[in-house]
Amino acid sequence: MSDYRAIADVGETLIELLKDNMKDLIPADSIILASPGEIDAKDNVRLSLFLYQILENAHLKNQEMQLSDPTKVTFPPQILELYYMLTSHVSSGEQDKTEKALEEHRVLGRALQVLHDNSILGGSLLKGNLDRSDELHITLTSLSLDDLTKIWTTFAGRPFKSSVCYVVTPVRIDSTRKMSVQRVISKEMDYMQMMTKKESQQEG
Repeated sequence: MSDYRAIADVGETLIELLKDNMKDLIPADSIILASPGEIDAKDNVRLSLFLYQILENAHLKNQEMQLSDPTKVTFPPQILELYYMLTSHVSSGEQDKTEKALEEHRVLGRALQVLHDNSILGGSLLKGNLDRSDELHITLTSLSLDDLTKIWTTFAGRPFKSSVCYVVTPVRIDSTRKMSVQRVISKEMDYMQMMTKKESQQEG
């Protein structure tokens, strides 16, 4: 079962995955779930993950109702695609511009490696209330420079930084709507009427 907390639980899952696999390169507390527009130079942030868009998964939209017990069916879940922007940030102590860029690229490269090596998440890697039997698929998206620039223009006064974007799907939010149903326990048939109709057809 995945309830209304699924979006938050996916964010936690991704952040914990990055922290567990990058702690030899950068401090765990320098990897955060936040918009780049909220990050100041004084913050000790080296990697940010920003949820910038949520869409419904069109391929998994029309699912059947699910039988929750013999007398009730539950409406199908909402299946989502979550779009994230991954951005590397330089440490506040670095001054040389070239080294700043190289530092950002190293951190971003490791993050790309981690998400590539863990492109399908399931079981104990899923955090919060996510169904451990589900699988999340992480895919690098080909967002154009123009689209990236449009996102960055919403971060007033922030210089553009190299970023990559991912889509995570399917993220399921189960419905709370239920409908009562009755099982068919008997069926009445008018045998004589059926025989008369059949005999009439044979005579014709």
